[in-house]
Formats: sequence, C-alpha cells, structure tokens
Amino acid sequence: MPRLPSRRTLLTTAGALAVIGGAAAVGLQSLGGMADYDAAVAAGRGPLASRPEMRDLIRYATLAANSHNSQPWRFRLFEERITIMPDPARRLPAVDPDDHHLWASLGCAAENLALAARSRGRGAEIRSGPQTVDPVTVAFGGAPAAEPDLFGAIPLRQSTRTDYDGRAVGTAELRALEAAAAVPGVDLVLVTDRPRIDRLRDLILAGNGVQLADPAFRNELKSWLRFNPRQAIATGDGLFSVLSGNPNVPTFLGSLLIDWFLTAAAENDKYARQIASSAGLAVFVAERDGPDHWMRAGRASQRFALKATALGLKHAFLNQPVEVARLRPELATLVGLAGRRPNIVMRFGHGPAMPYSARRPVETVLA
Repeated sequence: MPRLPSRRTLLTTAGALAVIGGAAAVGLQSLGGMADYDAAVAAGRGPLASRPEMRDLIRYATLAANSHNSQPWRFRLFEERITIMPDPARRLPAVDPDDHHLWASLGCAAENLALAARSRGRGAEIRSGPQTVDPVTVAFGGAPAAEPDLFGAIPLRQSTRTDYDGRAVGTAELRALEAAAAVPGVDLVLVTDRPRIDRLRDLILAGNGVQLADPAFRNELKSWLRFNPRQAIATGDGLFSVLSGNPNVPTFLGSLLIDWFLTAAAENDKYARQIASSAGLAVFVAERDGPDHWMRAGRASQRFALKATALGLKHAFLNQPVEVARLRPELATLVGLAGRRPNIVMRFGHGPAMPYSARRPVETVLA
C-alpha cells in the first residue's frame, strides 16, 4: 500500500534548485495550485445521490484504499450485480509480484461498494473465488443492513502519512475497531504495547532498507509519484508528494530529487518517528493464502480504516514487512500467528487532516 518520500528528503529541494537554476524556475511557473487540486478532488468525493445509479456507486467504490494509489480495478455492470476485476496495466510487479496487494485493493473497493448500496436501501453481498480468474462480485438483493457510520466515512477516509500526536486510543475505541474489522477468514491483531511496537518497527525499517536497495522497486515507486498539483490532476492517480508535507516541484526535478536524496537512512528516520507518534499498529492476517483471502484482508482493513475515520482517528499503511517475503515469518510469529502469511500492516492514532488523494473518473474504470 502507499508510501511517500519524507519531507526531509524532498526539502533538499533548495540546494537542488540552486544547481538546476533557470530551468527549475521555468518549471515552477506551471505547477498548478492547490486550490485547483482541491476542487478537482472534491468533485469526486461529493455526496452519494439518494437514488444512485450504478456509476455513482462505483464512484464511492473507487475512494477505497489501494497500493500506490494505482487504482488497479475494472468494474463491469450487470442488472443485479457489479463485478470488479484486476486491471493488468496497473500491476506493481516490483513491490507486489504475486498481486497480493492488488487483490486486497479489490476487496477494499468491494467493501465500499457494498456499504454504499446498503446505505441506499439495497442489499449487497460480496463474493469471490479462490483463483485469479475469478472476479470479485457485489451482488444486489436481500436486506440492506446499512452501517451509516462506515458509509459516512467513505469520502472522508484518507491514508494520513504524517506524524500523529502520540495520544493513546481508549479500550472502547479499540474494541469498536476490532468489531468493525471482523470479516470471516481474517484475524486482526492490535499492537499497542511499546515493546512489541518497537519490534514491529524494526521489521518495518528492515523491509524499507531492502526495498530501497532494489533498483526495480525505486524505479516503480518513482513512476507513481506525482510532484505538483498539475501532474496529480492530469493523471488522477499516484502518490502526490505534497500530501506528506513536501514542496511543489516540477516533475523533472522531483524525479531527480528521488534519485539523489531518497535514502534508507532518511526514510527510516521518518518511519521511526511516525511509528513513535502513533497509538498502535494493526496487523491483518488471513487464514489462507490466495486471492480470495487477500481480498478478505483488504475488506477487513477497509472496514477498520472507515471505523477509525468515523472515530476521528487517522491511519496509514506500513507494509514493508509483508512485502519483503523473508520478513513475513518473523512478523507472523510476533503477532502470534506463526505459519501464516501476514497481509497488511497499518498504524493508527490521532493526527491532522491532510489534502485528499486524486481518483480517476468513473468512465475510465469501466470494463
């Protein structure tokens, strides 16, 4: 799931601008403004119609969490169901070689879609099969069983990749998060004691070091970074660096800065600080390994994120120890589920609101 270079990494922009000189000054004139960006993003997060068409339900589905904000989904409309299929053009082969995160992202979108349908009086059941050829299906019918707090959080949820304020989350809130994230076939382990948080932090930092030493990972990450509002609006996807407090820079300069200054040491300092400021970490572990259960883990994490949002909490993904295969067994042992594959790691706590990430128009995700 998403991660961005640290503010410290990109704040070396001043020195780089001095080197780039006049070329950067020309580029800075065409970056676009945050007001335009915010307006474009807000248009896709408007209220759901009281009698929504299927395309409006899909709009809410696309607000789900997904890896690198790659939005790797295609939706096909039928009279009584919507199927969600992988978009192979948006795979992430370096960070997600077996499409684990892709299927988790489809689960996140399916959960949003079902919640939106139920909020408007339509029953909705999520189905999937064990193979990669089986699409995820949201079938309509039956009792709606609306969950207004989760539905209301859909347009407000965001992965908040910044420091939190260090406050603890109360026991009642933790129990509410666990209850919301209950999806058959998925276990949620909440890590709130500092010794285990520190051990999990060390796994996250180790995974980050492995990934940033891999040229393929770095190139893939760089291809999904958006460095200014104009670029972020034009693509409607990717990781907008400004959302982590980094400065607007021309696209060509942002790419150079990543090459020059994205280091494991700087990123690990950022992650260690952010973890220390969080109330805890949530680890999602499916009972089985395969697309169906990866999708279920995505559903559980989406429900957790929506409940956190409804409770006024923030969250962000720290998936390095599930993305680096050799670290998974140690992570599974740490959370008491040895022998299983961990799926998703999130931090959570009290933090500030940040600008929202962009989404592509519904027309571009229809199959």
